[in-house]
Amino acid sequence: MKGHPAFIKRLISGTLFVLFLGAMMLHAQRRSGEAVTHTSNTSTANASTHVESNSSAQKVYVPQLKGATVQQLKDGRFLQKRADGGTRELHDTKHGMDIHHGLDGGVRVTLERKDHSRLVAEQGRPGYVERPFTYLGHDFARRTFYYQGKTYSNSYRSYRYNGSRITVYAPSRYYSRAFYGWLFNMWSFVFIYDWDWAGEPWVSFDSGYFAPSPTYASASLWLTDYLLSNELAVAYEVRRVNGTLPTVAAAATSAPAITAEVKQKIANEIKVQIQLENYESKAITQEQDLDAGASSIAHAYGDGRTHVFVVGYPLDVVDTNGTECALTEGDVVQLSGPPNFNTGSALVAVLASNGRKDCAKNSTVMMGLADTQEMQNRMRETIDLGIAELREKQGKKGWPVIPAEVLGTEIKAKYTEFAPPASPNDQSDIAQQLLQEASKAETEMLAKGTGK
Repeated sequence: MKGHPAFIKRLISGTLFVLFLGAMMLHAQRRSGEAVTHTSNTSTANASTHVESNSSAQKVYVPQLKGATVQQLKDGRFLQKRADGGTRELHDTKHGMDIHHGLDGGVRVTLERKDHSRLVAEQGRPGYVERPFTYLGHDFARRTFYYQGKTYSNSYRSYRYNGSRITVYAPSRYYSRAFYGWLFNMWSFVFIYDWDWAGEPWVSFDSGYFAPSPTYASASLWLTDYLLSNELAVAYEVRRVNGTLPTVAAAATSAPAITAEVKQKIANEIKVQIQLENYESKAITQEQDLDAGASSIAHAYGDGRTHVFVVGYPLDVVDTNGTECALTEGDVVQLSGPPNFNTGSALVAVLASNGRKDCAKNSTVMMGLADTQEMQNRMRETIDLGIAELREKQGKKGWPVIPAEVLGTEIKAKYTEFAPPASPNDQSDIAQQLLQEASKAETEMLAKGTGK
């Protein structure tokens, strides 16, 4: 071995990556409370497979970045650095904490607590506390979000998809089938709408990327602009808070980067989600068990349709060569081919991107299956907020009037009654304690990592 220093260097680097992977697997085990493995006899997905498995196997996707290094500290903690030497990921077993430095300048902190709750915080973005509960023998979780002085909660159902544990959005309210039909079909009129955010700073900043449609002839088209505008507003706020806004705003053009074709693909996906909720509403009204598989990306991979998602939270992903790039709020991606169950990963094609470090349009990138599910979750959550706004403001200030015979009443999902309440300390834990503790933990880890 003395004559092969390059081989020894590769051996050490490979060993550290395996150890880092092992730490991430153990972190996932702690989150799910089950045994974990990263091996499988199946390399790619059967497009029709979405059967919930009782197996304890758990696939956790860990991206293999070109030029990245992994450093293990003596106490079992891990530090991953990018090729330029910048910190990417810290796995702190001492505090049950993971800290991720995004390409967009954000820092995302996840903390697993002894009571099995989970805190997620990132400056400028919604933070939340997740608490587990059970309903009809199934694992659920309630996430309470805090953002810009507002508080809201959503429910989720835990589900196993060929070894990957995913968390599927479970709406808290449903509507009549007639109302879903009204949302799905084209309207008999054209709706002209003046958006409340027309004068906000992000609008001019993103004018080269996005412009609202002048008129709307269906709920899905209006919800498309509702969805995109919500995500772009958050992305702008994050860049402002983190000091990463370009000095010159994006110049307005006559042809925004999000084309009418891409918008139509988003609208088509929204209609699929409306159909999905219509299907779920039947079970909810009869207080029956929901099929989490039919509501998840597992179904999306097996229904033979094209599926497009609007990115709703930041992801640092890699292309097929291992080069890292960012997906941020308002980017648009399309599922590309079956997932890889060996690695717990999925390929997506980038249809539109907005940001200096965002993945290039028309590129293909790899992400974890769990992240793909979270994209669908975020999209469904925002669609539901838009639907609630349509109902609340219908017939006011030029909004379309929903026919009385289809408006109906809201149907509350029974499982929401079993969700644990939020704590009055949650918001301060997210806003102050968590981020401060993360800063201390990171300073300590970096000091040990450099031998100080």
